[in-house]
This record gives sequence, structure tokens and C-alpha cells, in this order.
Amino acid sequence: MQSEILIVLGSPNSPSGQLSAMAVSRLNYCVDRYKKGNRILCTGGWGAHFNTSDTAHAIHAQKYLIGKGIDIESFLDPALSKNTVDDAVKIKPILSKIEVVNLVVITSDYHHDRVQLIFNQLLEKYDIEYIGVASNLKKDEYEALIQHEKKAIQAIIKNGIYF
Repeated sequence: MQSEILIVLGSPNSPSGQLSAMAVSRLNYCVDRYKKGNRILCTGGWGAHFNTSDTAHAIHAQKYLIGKGIDIESFLDPALSKNTVDDAVKIKPILSKIEVVNLVVITSDYHHDRVQLIFNQLLEKYDIEYIGVASNLKKDEYEALIQHEKKAIQAIIKNGIYF
């Protein structure tokens, strides 16, 4: 089996850096999927809506993965992004420096469709497998996120991707 690049998209953490359940579910999927020889790229910088700590979300994510036994040498440079479009924009130059074989983007179930729409446009030269990890949110929280995603997708379809 060929090696993979596992891209774990950022999600919220507390001001003290504690990862949200959403972030942990994505990272745990990464740990379960990881095999020696794989590379990992974590995304997420800072933003009022997901990380107000002093440390980039991607660094919190890397520390979590290292704590689960992932070698530090497995990590590519983090993409210190502000949102999903910025994820794809900042991932592109990182990937351009290496040979990419199998690309796996790990996000949450409710976010899957928008990620796929954005990444297929901005990273069009790559074959990408998309994973939408179960978010295990309360029904009302999940429905609110689904509605947000539907509006965001419609805005992209109407206006295109802007960054």
C-alpha cells in the first residue's frame, strides 16, 4: 500500500488550548488511519470562531497526535489557516514541495460536502479521499451546523470561492 498524506482540518479549541470533542474525533480518526510512512498535515491558525489561545490550533493538534504516539518526523509544516477556504489555499504550497500519492482530508460529517466543493476547485490536480468523521453532536447543534453548511455551499455556488 502506498503512503498517504493525512490532512486534519482544524476545529475549535478553548482559550487555554483544550481541543473540542469535534477536534478530538478528527484527530482520533487520524491516529487510527495512520501507518508508518504516512505524513500528517494539520490545519488551523487563529480566529475568534475557533481559536483564541496563544498557540495555533494546528500546533495543539500536533501535540495531541504526538501524545498518541505519532512521530514528530511524520508531520508536514502546518497550514495556519483562518477558515476552510484558507485551509486549501495554505495547503497548496506545502503539497507543492513534496510528492503526493494519496491525499486524505479528514473533517466532520456535517462539513464534508463544503470541504469537498472547495478542495476539488482549489486542489484540482490531486486525487483526494474525503472523510467525514461522526461529530456526535446534540441534534439541535448538528442541525444548526447543517443549515450553516447549506448556506455556505449556496454562497459558493452563487458567488464562487473568494480568498
